[in-house]
Amino acid sequence: MPEARAELPLEHQLRKDIQEAQRARDQIRLDTLRMALGAIHTLEVARTDRKHPEYGQPITEADGLRALEQEAKKRQQAIPLYEQGGRHDLAAKEQHELNILQSYLQASQLSDDDLRAIVARLIAEHGKEFKRVMPLAAKETKGRAEGARVQRLVREMTQ
Repeated sequence: MPEARAELPLEHQLRKDIQEAQRARDQIRLDTLRMALGAIHTLEVARTDRKHPEYGQPITEADGLRALEQEAKKRQQAIPLYEQGGRHDLAAKEQHELNILQSYLQASQLSDDDLRAIVARLIAEHGKEFKRVMPLAAKETKGRAEGARVQRLVREMTQ
């Protein structure tokens, strides 16, 4: 039997917050946190399939954050569709879930100063050409900063 893996800090925080939501009887928060924990678990289970490209690799904190980002993206896509269909109650629920998920994602985001330092280093190493710096910056900040924010900063610093 495989040995149990160490729990990620993100998972630990989610479990702790689930208990707090249970005590506070906050059902929407509880459901959202359980869904987030389930998304991380689903990713972990998917890696036990031999056909999966990341088969056998241990799950990392970045993987957990990526799972939360995917869930947040689903909410962002659903909100306008619910509003378009006249289901403002469901749109409000999705928005509330999105806010909860973003609170976890914000903690992992790079500050503007850190982002500027990374872009400045890449410009110093690879020149002041946007087409050369942008892909490197996107790769280095993936999961830690929004792509649009990185693009805006790279464009600003390469002008």
